[in-house]
Amino acid sequence: MNRTHSQALQSRAEKLFPGGVNSPVRGFRSVGGEPPFVARAEGAYLFDADGNRYIDYFGSWGPMILGHAFPPVVEAIERAARNSASFGASTAAEGDLAELVMACYPAIERMRFVSSGTEATMSAIRVARAATGRKRIIKFEGCYHGHADGLLVKAGSGVATLGIPGSAGVPEEIAQLTLALPYNDLDAVRAAFNEYSGQIAAIILEPVIGNAGCILPADGYLQGLRSITAEHGALLIVDEVMTGFRLALGGALELYQLDADLVTLGKIIGGGLPCGAFGGKRKFMDLLAPLGPVYQAGTLSGNPLAMAAGAATVGYLREHAATIYPHLEATSKAVAEGVAAEAQKAGIPLTTNRVGSMWTWFFTSSPVSNYEEAATSNTATFGHFHQAMLKAGIWLPPSQFEAMFLSQAHGPTEVASTITAAKEALKLPK
Repeated sequence: MNRTHSQALQSRAEKLFPGGVNSPVRGFRSVGGEPPFVARAEGAYLFDADGNRYIDYFGSWGPMILGHAFPPVVEAIERAARNSASFGASTAAEGDLAELVMACYPAIERMRFVSSGTEATMSAIRVARAATGRKRIIKFEGCYHGHADGLLVKAGSGVATLGIPGSAGVPEEIAQLTLALPYNDLDAVRAAFNEYSGQIAAIILEPVIGNAGCILPADGYLQGLRSITAEHGALLIVDEVMTGFRLALGGALELYQLDADLVTLGKIIGGGLPCGAFGGKRKFMDLLAPLGPVYQAGTLSGNPLAMAAGAATVGYLREHAATIYPHLEATSKAVAEGVAAEAQKAGIPLTTNRVGSMWTWFFTSSPVSNYEEAATSNTATFGHFHQAMLKAGIWLPPSQFEAMFLSQAHGPTEVASTITAAKEALKLPK
């Protein structure tokens, strides 16, 4: 597979951007080789600058649930762009998307748009601290909630991939306010609330971890967190930036029948454009300025192009949920289990975690229910597998510690091609 043009673009990028990328997760340092440069995408496929075609299993890291360049979304963006790309003033489109979101998320009584998931989680934590008058928060090892200072503590994802223990530039005084606990361990949470009685403002978590690979909650775990926070007067912040609208129309809250005080959203909510949101119970959201004392602002929040793309995406999902979600479930099951079967035939230790249309193949023989167990994966083996799959035209996330995604555009042809490629890719060097 020729990638001459991509290589030239990478060389140029390294002179312009740190590491040649504008987000660390785009780099290929943990898997080897150089990343192809994307020229365009359509449906289930990416096309690079050299004209090579790849089946896409990261979908812009989650948003492209309807497939790339989905016509209704493209048309909505084009219509909005004709009226100007930004106003810095309120538009009806903000309300249109908000009504669609709130119809799917009963826990959200009021909400506010932002431009990224990082802004959403950062703002939700500020609200929680104001509501409780407390400083400390609990997060879980391997959960990534954006790159705000207090959240880069055992944060999984790119941090785990690059072997960074946290981040330089984060003051120790801020990091100490974040208690990082093992996921799926309610006893650790109870112990933390006992040790820091009256000091914990909130728990924030990915209900299904996607940034240490796909890790599912144990039975009763999420409901246990809800009970503990209620008992101690702390807020439960459910970060659905990744799982929102993907696991179900109402995300993980719907799938696991969970209530939350605050919810953060991103990715799918913007239909592929930069967009995030946070929302929840009215009594907490009304603490935000201009009604209350919590200041949060964003010049481009509620950007009209993002609102149009989001409304077209969420609206389509609502209208066609009865067919889209069963298709996503069946297709994801087929590809995840099909590749796992080939690994078993090849004698390669592999653990597959999947929920709906997100999953991870962990190259370990052990079950994976938290970050510590995910870290037992053989990252060198994953790197060999990733390189071989890419050469075969299958583009996986370039990290063992990321979830994979597919879209409604993926079907039996893509599944069969992926399993065939995996059969060869799993013939690993001894």
